[in-house]
Amino acid sequence: MLALFKTIDLALSIYTWIIIGSAIFSWLYAFNVVNSRNQVVGMIGEFLYKATEPALRPIRNVLPDLGGLDISPIVLLLIIFFIRTFMWNTLFPMVI
Repeated sequence: MLALFKTIDLALSIYTWIIIGSAIFSWLYAFNVVNSRNQVVGMIGEFLYKATEPALRPIRNVLPDLGGLDISPIVLLLIIFFIRTFMWNTLFPMVI
């Protein structure tokens, strides 16, 4: 059972870094730091968008419009943090 908990925790940790990478990439793209015509940049952006948008879209639908400020990645990171903490502090001791 420990292996299952560690695998889920690792997957959530990797997804956390993908969310952070997507937020940083969106800032770099918005401020024209990266070349938007570069094929590699486009592929990275497409991957990050496709990996994070299914989880961010429902959060964006619930949050109020804050103008140009998108806090949905922060909300998603808080949800992931809650799931990881709940998993290790509540569920795992019940399984042992």
